[in-house]
Amino acid sequence: MTVRLDFTSEAFFRDPPKVIASLRMSGPVVATRFPLIGDVWITTTHDATAQVLKDGATFTLRKEDGDVAGLRWWMPRYVRTIANNMLTMDEPDHTRLRSIVDEAFRRRAIVAMEPRIRAIADGLADELFSAGRSADLVQRYARILPLAVISELLGLPPADRPRFIAWANEMSSLTNVVSFFRLLWAFRKMRAYLERQLQIARVQGGEGLIAELIQVEREGGEISPDEMVSMVFLLLAAGSETTTHLISGSAYELLRSPGLRDWLEQDWSRIGLAVEEFLRFVSPVQFSKPRYVRRDVEVEGVRLKKGDRVMVMLAAANMDPAMHDRPESLDLERKPNRHMSFGTGIHFCLGHQLARIEAACALEALFVRWPKLGLAVDPVDVHWRKRPGLRAIAKLPVTPEGRGTHAAASEGAIVHRSLARAD
Repeated sequence: MTVRLDFTSEAFFRDPPKVIASLRMSGPVVATRFPLIGDVWITTTHDATAQVLKDGATFTLRKEDGDVAGLRWWMPRYVRTIANNMLTMDEPDHTRLRSIVDEAFRRRAIVAMEPRIRAIADGLADELFSAGRSADLVQRYARILPLAVISELLGLPPADRPRFIAWANEMSSLTNVVSFFRLLWAFRKMRAYLERQLQIARVQGGEGLIAELIQVEREGGEISPDEMVSMVFLLLAAGSETTTHLISGSAYELLRSPGLRDWLEQDWSRIGLAVEEFLRFVSPVQFSKPRYVRRDVEVEGVRLKKGDRVMVMLAAANMDPAMHDRPESLDLERKPNRHMSFGTGIHFCLGHQLARIEAACALEALFVRWPKLGLAVDPVDVHWRKRPGLRAIAKLPVTPEGRGTHAAASEGAIVHRSLARAD
């Protein structure tokens, strides 16, 4: 039986635990229809998700003809170039490309970037209300910080960041086939831009990951020019988009939950623990890319046939009561926290360390600079983009002196576990 569910609805994004719990009642693997993808199986448990992600021989990212799962015949070549990246590759090509970017990352110590990331966050926090007494935290803070960090890490010119922001907004607006066609033009311009930047680095050298990738290429790294473009695109897009929505989603939870915020502000050394829980609870990346089933297989008692398509639901794995006590509650002291927000297996997120540092720096800089920060609207007036697979707040209006104004209505919606014990 095919389960009908709107994965782009406000109801789904506003309260994922409720929808996921209902979905899981249909089984650990459920047949449904997904926007832009079509008929597909989705996993609803931690174990089913782990099985699919770890078994790359059975669940592949490529069709038998080698094309990327999810790509359509009518899509332009430049879209195929961008889509042909590490995240859509099986072995041995995945390891070949991953080793190249791993080498480049090793030459750029991510942990050592933390002071610089905090400085960028502090600067953005200072300027948050420079245009008025209300600001959209998404566009003026959560989007700019990750783009500034990844563009600096790549070695891209600071003057080009406005165009990165425009492209990022285009990607976030992808909701259906119509918006996909609008996105094609942005993809084309982005590919042309990245090709120019790579050529500049080949001729002039430079600083940053692009120059490091060029050096690895010169030292015999097996990577084609098209693969280099898709690699840089992946680092720029994946290195900013999901972190944007992790930051804004985390800030939203703190703004509407004074008890959680008070606990964190009492001791900012707790931020690392809190970020892990935000990763689990906010789950910016809700689903994986579609995979093809190479052979008949059983997943948690559900029979899948060769040729079927399956997507893992990371958000559902993160809400599995078999793995997490009271998963529907945001508990900033949760330990252990075996969330799946970065995936698992060979495709475990390359930028996990950078995302954690950015989120921690962003939240601390924001709330230290603006201790009375509050929502400028009622929580019910905060909405999510209708983007399938990505939980992304569309706008998050905040005010510097609004703490407590709009939080009371949702104070009871999410309760810190220690507060619950005190009742």
